[in-house]
Amino acid sequence: MTLYDIKPKFQNLLRPLVVRLHARGVTANQVTLLAMLASIVLGGILIAFPHPLLFISLPIFLFLRMALNAIDGMLAREFNQQSTLGAVLNEVGDIISDAALYLAFAFVAGISPWLVILVVLLAWLTEFCGIICQTLTGVRDYRGPLGKSDRAFVFGASGLIIALWPQYIAAFNVVFAVCALLLVWTCINRCRCAIAAKTA
Repeated sequence: MTLYDIKPKFQNLLRPLVVRLHARGVTANQVTLLAMLASIVLGGILIAFPHPLLFISLPIFLFLRMALNAIDGMLAREFNQQSTLGAVLNEVGDIISDAALYLAFAFVAGISPWLVILVVLLAWLTEFCGIICQTLTGVRDYRGPLGKSDRAFVFGASGLIIALWPQYIAAFNVVFAVCALLLVWTCINRCRCAIAAKTA
């Protein structure tokens, strides 16, 4: 069970907005690029000015990014906008956005930059494992325990806590260490699924 499992309900809430965006000529690729560029801008701001209070912007933006990610997928699927370029932008955009936003934590005094870098690299690896499953079985694997939506929740909550209670910043070294272990578990789960499905 991951946050990805509630995605259909979230999409239903967004459907009226998606219909209006399509009517105005907005494309899935435009939304994907907007989400990536906005992530790079916010990540750059947080890296340049790693003041704890600024991290309160992270949970707000991550919720917005989650909505944009759902919107681009719905535009692509429901309005015949699926394309090879869109698939590439979707995968590449996600890992670039994750790195831009999450690496900002490495610049916060009191947090081990190496732990943050490790978490980002392992997050990339989980997405690679999900793509491996898609290559072998034709179905993209999103299983957890720490998939993309779950990572967004963890980092968003971390940003909120750091902004409101900066005295607990050092505790996030433990949080990110646990995240690293959960990401390894996620990679193993996705690879095992791909192997099991291929040999079944």
